[in-house]
Amino acid sequence: MATAPGRGGIGIVRISGSLVPAIATTITGSLPSPRYASFESFKDANNSVLDEGLALYFKAPDSFTGEHVLELHGHGGPVVLDMVIATVLKLGARMARPGEFSERAFLNGKIDLSQAEAVADLIAATTEAAAKSATRSLQGVLSQHVDTCAQHLIELRAYIEAAIDFPDDELDLLNDVQLRTRLDDTKKALANLLTQANRGVLLTEGCTVVLAGAPNAGKSSLLNLLSGTDSALITHIPGTTRDIIKESIQIDGMPLQILDTAGIRPTNDLVETLGKERALAATAKADLVLLIVDSQNPTAIPEPLDNLSGPMLYVNNKIDLTNIAAGQIDARTVNVSAKTGLGVQALRQAIKHAVGFVSEHSTFSARRRHVAALEIAQQHFTQAEQCTQDVMALELAAEELRLAHHYMQTITGVFTTEDLLGEIFSTFCIGK
Repeated sequence: MATAPGRGGIGIVRISGSLVPAIATTITGSLPSPRYASFESFKDANNSVLDEGLALYFKAPDSFTGEHVLELHGHGGPVVLDMVIATVLKLGARMARPGEFSERAFLNGKIDLSQAEAVADLIAATTEAAAKSATRSLQGVLSQHVDTCAQHLIELRAYIEAAIDFPDDELDLLNDVQLRTRLDDTKKALANLLTQANRGVLLTEGCTVVLAGAPNAGKSSLLNLLSGTDSALITHIPGTTRDIIKESIQIDGMPLQILDTAGIRPTNDLVETLGKERALAATAKADLVLLIVDSQNPTAIPEPLDNLSGPMLYVNNKIDLTNIAAGQIDARTVNVSAKTGLGVQALRQAIKHAVGFVSEHSTFSARRRHVAALEIAQQHFTQAEQCTQDVMALELAAEELRLAHHYMQTITGVFTTEDLLGEIFSTFCIGK
């Protein structure tokens, strides 16, 4: 079933594979014309009418999967759809695994692996910007960038290996201006692609921002202000928040999960101690920590939080009580009032910059595995570049370039493993 479970005006059953023509003929009475929507009665093997609606037949290889595909667009009642599916199964089909249609499209060369992942990202998009970036990846924008960098690596490797085959040219290669230009161009292309991929990950997966600080610093008030809800209970009593409260928001299309945590202070209270432990654990895993301090006592930072090593912003809260100017003071400090809203827009922009997000219409969606592959490829390229400084290491340079190219190609799936495919497609919804 290619439509969401439950009742709806339309329910779609999608079938792919070699038995589609026979199944279509049995259910609709004849094989529909390819790529033409026809109104049909859907019948079982006993010629009893189950439903009626549109039948769409796509003849291989001109289909999403590259195989024969049939779509039956009927009424969206669970019982009706179950009857149609039961008939299809009796005629020789089986239930699809999660993501198997996209997997077959990849295996049959209709899309590459990054485009297949973009299908799932488009379905799961939580913001308009994320949906648009996933569409660009589905159209092959990420793949084009990867292929361009991969081609640079191939050309460099061929250039170096040609010199190795002709020893008289090896010494000249060390001072070859053309080689240095190619290395510089490839280095810039890899760095630019990695930067864009990191931005794509932020659009696709978002990031986790943890509000941390002492009790009564205003963490809960800031959560409510950023989320536009009253999720967190606010009182003048220190230690009101004992557990983690989560809210999802977006800033210029970038999805964020904001976590309000228990205030950090010495305590003998068991519940507060447990809340403190959870707060510190969340802080350690956060993509960004907002250390909330009371501007009336800005140096009162709890000891476990005074030496954080990860990405962090200092947020001076309650400036409405101290007459301190609102806004961003430097790269790591923002003055706000969670009560009045002063400085909060500056805080939103500071969060964007702190996690490296830039609102660009050209951004494509990406995943953390893409970034990891690019980082490894970049490391091998750096090693290759260093090896080109020594005539005795040119063969190592060629090998490092080969490895860099290999990891680039894992993004689009030219080189991949069944384990990786299983991990990727298992996260897709059934029917896609």
